[in-house]
Amino acid sequence: MTTEEIIQKCLPDEAGLQKTVIEAMNYSVLAGGKRVRPNLIRETCRLFGGDEKLAEPFMAAMEMIHTYSLVHDDLPAMDGDTLRRGKPTTWSKYGEAMGVLAGDGLLTFAFETAAQAFAMTDDPARVGRAIHVLAHKAGIYGMAGGQAVDVEKTGKPLSEEEMSFIYRLKTGALIEASLMIGAILAGAEEQDVQRMEKIGTNIGLAFQIRDDILDVVSTEQELGKPIGSDERNEKTTYVSLYGLEAAVKEVVRLSEEAIASLSELPGDTAYFRDQIRRMENRRI
Repeated sequence: MTTEEIIQKCLPDEAGLQKTVIEAMNYSVLAGGKRVRPNLIRETCRLFGGDEKLAEPFMAAMEMIHTYSLVHDDLPAMDGDTLRRGKPTTWSKYGEAMGVLAGDGLLTFAFETAAQAFAMTDDPARVGRAIHVLAHKAGIYGMAGGQAVDVEKTGKPLSEEEMSFIYRLKTGALIEASLMIGAILAGAEEQDVQRMEKIGTNIGLAFQIRDDILDVVSTEQELGKPIGSDERNEKTTYVSLYGLEAAVKEVVRLSEEAIASLSELPGDTAYFRDQIRRMENRRI
């Protein structure tokens, strides 16, 4: 089963008096995307010899959480964007209130979906730990915490330490979680789970800096969303602090460090090397 099929299978039926919010939820998830995070969960589970079926509820849950963050990020109270992945953003299609509720629904339904894994294993402790990692990395000590600091600091000068904090949590946390969850579900040793977290940190930072670069050099048609939004929203980015050339070099450095860490892992890590290179040079 493909990643897309797994995600679609786990989405709620569009029925009942609350049908509109469910439609908005499904519209948001199915609007497109690279599915980087769920693919990382599955491939990490494979790397450590785990049961891929056990990873499926977490793959869908991760994409729901990632999508909810984008839905809320696009809201007028945040970035106020009306285009995402070449389509109207959720709030601009369904209204601001329904955009808020669609994000809330996706976040909550993600954990209902992940909990399905308890019935699929004889080792529920692994599932419990994976859910804990998912919640921790999505919450105030992860993505939501990074978003909060990002909002609070918008229009204000940022130090390198503050910017790294925002990037590590806002973008890196869910990538860290994806790699950790795949390893945990497969029963990997603790040192390997920690190695995957470190690799995720580097990938996440590189991913966000690449976003900063694309916001400057890409086009709306290519990127599928408005460009120049960081400047319009007066956000300090790696590009605005250090310049475009330095940003490109930092993406390369972080990518090389992540690839070097792969040598410490068991099995064939070709998929991860390929994905890191793809993210390093992506245009969307």
